[in-house]
Amino acid sequence: MADAQVIPLRPEDRDRQAPEPAEPGWEDAVAEVLAFARRRLLGDYRVDEFGFDEELTDEVFLRLLRPFYDKWFRVEAIGTHHVPADRGALVVANHSGTLPWDALMTTVALHDHHPASRHLRMLGADLVFQLPVLGALARKAGHTLACNPDAERLLTGGELVGVWPEGFKGIGKPFKDRYKLQRFGRGGFVSAALRTGAPIVPCAIVGAEEIYPKLADIKPLARLLGVPYFPITPLFPHFGLLGAVPLPSKWYIEFGEPIETSSYPEGAADDPMLVFSLSDQVRENIQHTLYRLLSQRTNVFLG
Repeated sequence: MADAQVIPLRPEDRDRQAPEPAEPGWEDAVAEVLAFARRRLLGDYRVDEFGFDEELTDEVFLRLLRPFYDKWFRVEAIGTHHVPADRGALVVANHSGTLPWDALMTTVALHDHHPASRHLRMLGADLVFQLPVLGALARKAGHTLACNPDAERLLTGGELVGVWPEGFKGIGKPFKDRYKLQRFGRGGFVSAALRTGAPIVPCAIVGAEEIYPKLADIKPLARLLGVPYFPITPLFPHFGLLGAVPLPSKWYIEFGEPIETSSYPEGAADDPMLVFSLSDQVRENIQHTLYRLLSQRTNVFLG
């Protein structure tokens, strides 16, 4: 059989051979939105036993948060490879910033920058789920009460669980105490990790302390409203809703090496000394990482 004749391409034909794939146009975007709306109206979506709606989280919640992550706070996620990709784990982070933007940005970091695009199932305070609209949205985003039974069920199911053990003491601390970790409570998160054998991943967040510098607290007004504190910042409440816009500080979120718990004997979760020791180990790990990140930062807003 004769060899096939090879005909060289003319220069003007080269660009025609491999056209660049067209970027999705507005028609495709509209079609996606309509398809999403149709699924919602027909109930063609799934939620788990906690109320987590993965599609709504990916298509709505994360899309709304992403501009703040990428453009406003310019978050840099460090060490995401330390977070397990295919098993349950407990992410423990410092809390700050008057409003919980730190938790929301950590959620984006783990979904967008982890190799397995993991969803973070956060444990929240009772107050979050008592609020009419916010409570329902938190459930849809996959979050649940900060209690050991829920945490253990999530970890046993292979989920990535986030906890901020400082609670309102951390998020509402005054600006003069920024980046000083508050007490971690009784170490309930350690007990949950020990009972399920899930690793604990320390997480340090720098940048959130500067978004709403809390200068004072109007305690009588806070009690009247039923909230932990009513903050006074340089812009709030003097500038009204404009004062609620967070300052565009530069953020770093670093995930440390996991602390394994699977090697501890059965019943270790009931040993208060061990629970306290592990809790203190996690706290010290986060505090040292905060100090290191702060020492490397040259400017609050530029990094």
